[in-house]
Amino acid sequence: MFTAQINIWQGIAIALLLVAIMEVVAIVAHKYVMHGFLWSLHKSHHEPRVGMFEKNDWFGVMGAVPSIILLVIGTSQDWPVFTAIGAGITMYGAIYFGVHDVLVHRRVRHGWNPQQKYLKRMVQAHRMHHVVESKEGTVSFGFLYAPPVRALLAQLEANGKGKIRSSAKTRTEMDVGSLDLDNAEKYARPTVLRADAEPQGETRH
Repeated sequence: MFTAQINIWQGIAIALLLVAIMEVVAIVAHKYVMHGFLWSLHKSHHEPRVGMFEKNDWFGVMGAVPSIILLVIGTSQDWPVFTAIGAGITMYGAIYFGVHDVLVHRRVRHGWNPQQKYLKRMVQAHRMHHVVESKEGTVSFGFLYAPPVRALLAQLEANGKGKIRSSAKTRTEMDVGSLDLDNAEKYARPTVLRADAEPQGETRH
């Protein structure tokens, strides 16, 4: 099956399917691996970054390896299914970088502030994830799927065991002020967690 010949449209369909599958894989990996036994690496992503890189970037390297292997095998052996799968994983990685690293964390500086409703919610949801700086108790483990902010606030309150980030530790490239769970309703308003808000807090590292 994996060595079968396919047409271009079948290849595109396989690649797009892999993008969707990779989001599910990413959610599971984020929750049970990054916030699990490899927290020692991911922890750096919940702390102020010093310099250009962080230990968490190794996950990007790990994710790139299977796509490179599949693309090399697929193109060298003329196995288009392998190529399509590798292309799908690569597409997800590119989307992830654009949304997570550029749009949300602004590791590449830009002046674009998304106005589209879903993109704003996606930024808000990931900021809610970073409200908690500990291994447990956080919410929103997806990268392209964004639950409603009010639902995430309710989930944070229900969890009640994560270490909440103080305003002094706010990470300027992603947090807007600090989120005080004692005033959860206040922070549920879209105007407070808007994607185009100017970050506040500590000096950027």
